[in-house]
Amino acid sequence: MCVLTFNYNILYNFFKVNFILLEVFMKTLIVIVHPNLKDSKVNRAWIKEVEKYPNKFTIHNLYEIYPDESIDIEKKQKLIEKHDSLILQFPIYWFNCPPLMKKWLDDVFTDGRAYAENGDNLKNRNIALAVTADISENNYSESGKYKHSLKEILLPFEITFNYCSANYKGFNTFYSAEFEATDKRINESIPQYINFLNSI
Repeated sequence: MCVLTFNYNILYNFFKVNFILLEVFMKTLIVIVHPNLKDSKVNRAWIKEVEKYPNKFTIHNLYEIYPDESIDIEKKQKLIEKHDSLILQFPIYWFNCPPLMKKWLDDVFTDGRAYAENGDNLKNRNIALAVTADISENNYSESGKYKHSLKEILLPFEITFNYCSANYKGFNTFYSAEFEATDKRINESIPQYINFLNSI
């Protein structure tokens, strides 16, 4: 009887430890880069919804953690490695990303870590973008005001992730965020946003 109890306890602890490890590894890291997050109705609503699922998502707000923009590179690289998937969330800023997002990419996606010899911490890792755009979807088109789609605007990110051998999974967008971010539209965007995160 003692032997059976002992074996049961070993088995129980084995599965418990492995379940915890699997749960941690399968989480998605959401790196949020917004210079004025308190004024962003859309991003705040998205984050509030994500906070309901702490076992699935880790929220990492760069401007909150690094107000001086001095990034702990090694710590960020290890944080990525602890997660199964990566989401970069930011507002479109001058048809690009906010400066801290670019700095984070430059500092964290390093030679020997994200690419080149032995640089495989992004290899086969799922990566996607969640962005808000002040401009309407119609204006982000060949026939629109700016003559290019948002997919074209975000192409450098896709190329970067492919260069690092990651699996780029596309982007989720809230258009017309400046003048048409009504409560109704924001509420309707939340399920789409969460479904997108779950699909990565």
